[in-house]
Amino acid sequence: MISGSAKTPRPSMLEGIFPEGRGSLRGAVQREGVGEGKGGLEGARKGARGGAVFLVVVGELCILAGSKSSEDNKDYYRRNMRDLFLTNTMSRQKELFKPIQPGHVGMYVCGPTVYGDAHLGHARPGVTYDVLFKLLKYLGYKVRYVRNITDVGHLEHDADEGEDKIAKKARLEQLEPMEVVQTYTNRYHEAMRMLNVAPPSIEPRASGHIIEQIETIKAILDAGYAYISNGSVYFDVEKYNQEHRYGILSGRTLDDTLEGTRSLDGQSDKRAPYDFALWKKAEPQHIMKWPSPWSEGFPGWHLECSVMGEKYLGREFDIHGGGMDLMFPHHECEIAQNVASRHTQGVHYWVHNNMITINGQKMGKSLGNFITLPQLFSGDHPKLDQAYTPMTVRFFILQAHYRGTLDFSNEALQASEKGYKRLMAAWRDLTAGADVPPERAYSLASANESGTSAPACKGEGPVQACKGEASASVKALCEAVVDALCDDLNTPMAIAHLFEAVKLINAGNLSPADKAALAKLFDEVVGGVLGLVDEEAAGGSGKAEKALEGVMEIVLEDRRKARAEKNWAESDRIRDLLAQYGITVKDGKEGTTWNLE
Repeated sequence: MISGSAKTPRPSMLEGIFPEGRGSLRGAVQREGVGEGKGGLEGARKGARGGAVFLVVVGELCILAGSKSSEDNKDYYRRNMRDLFLTNTMSRQKELFKPIQPGHVGMYVCGPTVYGDAHLGHARPGVTYDVLFKLLKYLGYKVRYVRNITDVGHLEHDADEGEDKIAKKARLEQLEPMEVVQTYTNRYHEAMRMLNVAPPSIEPRASGHIIEQIETIKAILDAGYAYISNGSVYFDVEKYNQEHRYGILSGRTLDDTLEGTRSLDGQSDKRAPYDFALWKKAEPQHIMKWPSPWSEGFPGWHLECSVMGEKYLGREFDIHGGGMDLMFPHHECEIAQNVASRHTQGVHYWVHNNMITINGQKMGKSLGNFITLPQLFSGDHPKLDQAYTPMTVRFFILQAHYRGTLDFSNEALQASEKGYKRLMAAWRDLTAGADVPPERAYSLASANESGTSAPACKGEGPVQACKGEASASVKALCEAVVDALCDDLNTPMAIAHLFEAVKLINAGNLSPADKAALAKLFDEVVGGVLGLVDEEAAGGSGKAEKALEGVMEIVLEDRRKARAEKNWAESDRIRDLLAQYGITVKDGKEGTTWNLE
């Protein structure tokens, strides 16, 4: 397993680089250990001779020691980082990515509201920002990736009135709200694991940051951009718009916003329909509420991301991601809150993925037209012709550019299944008989479990496969794949270049150098960045069985609920559907068991 912790390097790693002796950088590293306590790296800097810049390779980390100034570090990163371009929603242009702190990236992505199973629409941002996370690491950046869990304050229809989505689910299922949260958080994590989505660096919950949200509301009130009304606190959009611009991200005006505002009960508390809640006074029957200076209540949905983004990434950070449906009002409100509370928009690059549609309409729980990931993996949905494996779904998502719409159809998924299998077959042919560890060649599972990706410490930039004795055509192909990924995450173009490599592999006349170069490309990019796992090869080491067990646990939980509600028709339907795929389900005194024939 690849560990994310810094380790003292073996002497052989430093041989011929640093001078010997107690005063040398090597001596300081061996005595103190890099990154452990105050003495390690500081001692290395003091011991380095001549004030030159030294690159210390520690596990998978790149550390610059002995530099004369921070400008030396900036120059190093400018020289050695491959250019990455991202479309910034704020400017509507593709921009060269320049992190606030050279070599480091802070990235925040809006996570799920956990009141039901993740659906195909949740899979797209999960996969999109997983690829960005892994690509940044591959390019050599140290990344702090924050993805939140919304467990309070998200009302029905994304409005300021109505019932909390989680509280409603708890009432319907006669559960505690946090029981609903934990159940569906666990199921979301399992679905992401099956899609080979690496966990974020930090996954904060809204309910764990009530104190910080109250303090931010106080700051907005003190700045004059909010008002108190009957125990609730609302953001004064018109006042803010006089001095700043509300709609700077989405391009909307207040008139546009007013036209799209629905009339809802209770909105008389607001001065204007487009004002949004920072704190809502709870009704007596409301379960999830906390004390505040204004009332017992709960924070508005938009506030949590402003607060948690600042807490874990700072007043300003590099990238904020999320679905295009969050651009307005959620992200627009975030910007207004940031400016009002800390005098900065806070985010340098806004990145938005487009929607997955079904019959041209956005797929979503609120619209009732969604297919959950457990249903997709099991085939248990009337719109599905068959079950689709997690890697087929991941490949389906990667075949479209993240900013374009992706329409669901069985035909499209079946085409993705064929393309994925063709790519994996070529990978197996490439690594057959080669000295490549199976876990590296096929899945990089150990890397993803620790939240890292392919080796990321490259002094001359990535694609080391392109160095050495490989032919010019193979080197160009390797470069083209990574160039596509660095061009605004153009995964469909990268995959198109990979299929050019498939043709070369299937032709069967690669030189040993070309074969080694392509094997490394597939290992680092197909497995490490695109995150694709060869499910057929993985099955030989028990990974497919583990995935099946996870799917069955989810499916049988749905069946247990049906039986508990005495919905025998649904219980029998699930059992009979599983039987069609050779899975026998038996109910006994000690519970339900299953067996794959």
